[in-house]
Amino acid sequence: MRISTPEFVAIMAMLVATVALSMDGMLPALSMIAHDMTPDDSNRAQFVLSSFVVGMAIGTFFMGPISDSFGRKRVIYCGAVLYIFCAVICATTDNFDVLLLARLGQGIGASAPRVVSQALIRDFYQGREMARISSFVMIIFSTVPALAPLMGSIVMLAFDWQAIFGLFILFVAISTIWMAVRIDESVPANMRIPFRLGTISAAVKEVLGHSEIITSIIGLIFAYCILFVAIFLVQPVFDQVYGRGASFPYWFALVAILSASSSFLNSQLVRRLGMRALINAAFQVQVVLCGVMLILWYVDLLQDAVGFAIFVTWIFSLFFMAGMTIGNLTALAMEPVGHIAGTAASVISALATIGSVIFAAILGQFFDGTILIMIFGVAVLAVLGAIVVHRLKRFERPHKA
Repeated sequence: MRISTPEFVAIMAMLVATVALSMDGMLPALSMIAHDMTPDDSNRAQFVLSSFVVGMAIGTFFMGPISDSFGRKRVIYCGAVLYIFCAVICATTDNFDVLLLARLGQGIGASAPRVVSQALIRDFYQGREMARISSFVMIIFSTVPALAPLMGSIVMLAFDWQAIFGLFILFVAISTIWMAVRIDESVPANMRIPFRLGTISAAVKEVLGHSEIITSIIGLIFAYCILFVAIFLVQPVFDQVYGRGASFPYWFALVAILSASSSFLNSQLVRRLGMRALINAAFQVQVVLCGVMLILWYVDLLQDAVGFAIFVTWIFSLFFMAGMTIGNLTALAMEPVGHIAGTAASVISALATIGSVIFAAILGQFFDGTILIMIFGVAVLAVLGAIVVHRLKRFERPHKA
């Protein structure tokens, strides 16, 4: 690499943050989208988020193999063009179905920087150092979801909710140009894998043939699902349960900024304790916290100002948990298949995203104006995640300092 590690981390964080901005930046607009486009069923507005995630999952299947065959940077360029084109459609349509279709296309475009950034990190780093770099990326990445709802609400106040897509276009243009100018292509022509279905199929079979990778993917499904449930439902809970929709961007920013500490903590602990121990601890702690939340809900202590403070603290724990699990699980899944990092990143991310968004979208449609479904859903997911990732211990290899 010809650039410093801090600059590399910053660029990777911006590429990954395309996804967070595209989701969290829409949160303040959900109630207005529901009012303007789906007045008969406000829960349908959540599909603006889930359709984007589905598109991202679809694109994720292809972006990695294509980057193995044609180079990392070209794929990011193509993804940026598709993303910007669909953002223009989103900003100009008054049809909800067209909006969802364009958001699907935006998700496909956003999958390029998401997947290729993982492959780039794997191209330059490996093992616990890769997990450490991923943690630093997450620290910077966490500032985007912190600021995205606030930025979206400011744009809405100045213009309207459709103008948020202009913000998305500007962000993607800056991150793509920065990457193009400062990062060299990491897969030269003589190292590229021919783009043949048979070759890609063999690579996919190799990825899915590792028990450790499969176990890590299942763990990622539960970790991502908990995060998506929090993102899909946090704004409706603030608005409908606690009547704090106007102040939601500020609370969300506070939670997201504080949650960035998890990635910093992970970067300091992962070399000493290892990824598996940290993942296990994060899921187990969340199981306990969900149990406490269910008890507090049952005795009706989550309704007033004190209950709101407890709820915000619990939301913080969900985002904190994401910083302690997602990067580590991704690093574990990627470790055995560095020679096909692009394809591996695609398969791992696509399966984890598709599985998690299906569960999260279903849970979101059961929202009934209370926080019970949110707490109960996260509790079940945390228990399942704890059970699955406990099996990762059997794959642990001796660490070489």
